[in-house]
Amino acid sequence: MSFLDRLLSRSESDPAPAEGDTGRIRLVVGLGNPGPEYDGTRHNIGFDLVDRLARERALKWEKEHKFRSKIATGRDGIVFAKPLTFMNLSGNAVARLMRQHRLTPAQILVVYDDTALPPGGLRFRAGGSAGGHNGIKSLIEYLGTEAFPRLRLGIGSAPTEGGLVDHVLGRFTAPERVEMEKVLEIAEEGVKCTLSLGLEAAMNRFNRRN
Repeated sequence: MSFLDRLLSRSESDPAPAEGDTGRIRLVVGLGNPGPEYDGTRHNIGFDLVDRLARERALKWEKEHKFRSKIATGRDGIVFAKPLTFMNLSGNAVARLMRQHRLTPAQILVVYDDTALPPGGLRFRAGGSAGGHNGIKSLIEYLGTEAFPRLRLGIGSAPTEGGLVDHVLGRFTAPERVEMEKVLEIAEEGVKCTLSLGLEAAMNRFNRRN
């Protein structure tokens, strides 16, 4: 059995998620790259949002080497996470966290940057393809499904004179950062809505905004 099969398989002694709780979001993951050199880059907008969520709750980030992540856990049991594997291996960390907390993919909300949406755009989705995003591609590989909730935060497409890598690893301009702070505030409310009322409610309320 491969490492991935061992990681994701559930032994007979592992209890299944509680009945009636299988669709409730219990883990909110922001995608990004670790290290100060990546702070404030477009690719780290997922980190930025979970940082805001943890800060509002006065939660402390703790580095969990076993799960290759920084995690912050609320009094309500909701876990916020920032994988430390770098973007392309995000699925490794998320699969470990899913296993530890005995979750299903449907209970994980993943927040990430999306070049297909303009700066300021946001979309909640129940699943779908990776759309060229390597972090999501890794999650699909490790979780074995495309059916996990996402929040896509628009960073705009790469300019014609520059490449995609330079774009996503570049920092927002001053005007863009002002706009993104507004978007992060809306996205924060959207995540709260998801946690309290469910993904469908968040999709209905927040996908119509842009």
